[in-house]
Amino acid sequence: MTRKRPASLEQDLVESRISRRLSATEAARSFSDLLNRARYRGESFLIERGGVAIAELRPVAPPRFTGADLAALLRSLPAVDDGFLTAVEEAARNQPQLPDSQWER
Repeated sequence: MTRKRPASLEQDLVESRISRRLSATEAARSFSDLLNRARYRGESFLIERGGVAIAELRPVAPPRFTGADLAALLRSLPAVDDGFLTAVEEAARNQPQLPDSQWER
C-alpha cells in the first residue's frame, strides 16, 4: 500500500501521533488486540479504507478539569435557601438506623 501525502498541517499533526497505519479490514480482524495495545501500551492507529484515512484509534486522554473550573462551577450555581437546608436536615434525621456490622470487632 502506498502512503498518501497529508493534505494539511492538521493531518500532519495527527499522523505524528500514530504508531501504525492499517486498513479497515486489518483493524476489524484484530480489533481486540488493537484496543489492548491502545490501553496498555499507549499506541495509536490510523485506520484507512482504500488508502484514505477514515478513523484514529488511540488511548483516551484524561479529562482536563482544574480546581479553578470546579470553583467557577460552584459559584455559578444558585444559592441554597433555608427551605432546602431544612429538608436535607429532616431527611438525614429520618434515615433508618443501619444494623451493626458483623465484620467489625
